[in-house]
Amino acid sequence: MAPTAGKERARAVRFAAGGPVRAVAVVLTLAALCCAAWAGFTWYAAAHDDTLAYAATRDEVREAGEQAVQNLNTLDHRRLEADLDSWEDSTTGELRAQLKKGRKQFAQQIRAARTVSSARVLSSAVAELDERAGRAGVLVAVRTTVEAPKEKPATKQTRMRAELTRTSHGWKLSALAQVPVGYTADTPDERD
Repeated sequence: MAPTAGKERARAVRFAAGGPVRAVAVVLTLAALCCAAWAGFTWYAAAHDDTLAYAATRDEVREAGEQAVQNLNTLDHRRLEADLDSWEDSTTGELRAQLKKGRKQFAQQIRAARTVSSARVLSSAVAELDERAGRAGVLVAVRTTVEAPKEKPATKQTRMRAELTRTSHGWKLSALAQVPVGYTADTPDERD
């Protein structure tokens, strides 16, 4: 009987000290704490990373560029004043001044021609972004359809380079130019 009592006493001491169950629980608790600390550290680092803010600004610039290019390629003689207001609201600087200066004459031409043009952005990319200077460049591919009375609608695709400037009202278009399209597989090479 003595050997059994000794085994039970040893067993009681081992469980009182914690034994293997307690050791496993301590190890798992430490592992969970380390994982929680690492997750907290990486979350904090990501939330305060400058590249995240830069990416958000880049997305804002791309969206503003797309919208401005679409606005400047959309014009309906039936709602001419609202569309021309949209042109002015989308622009800044010298471009805006040019639009305001030629607005009356341009409106007369559009009313006389009774045209409707609509634009759809096909793709875009931010080509450059200088946050400190508040300037950006966006390349935009756009499809424009022009409808005139008694004529078949004309559709064309163009690539444009939009220069944007940060203003107190967000990013605005400060220059717009068509980008020459290079040779494609569908276009015969005139150099041959």
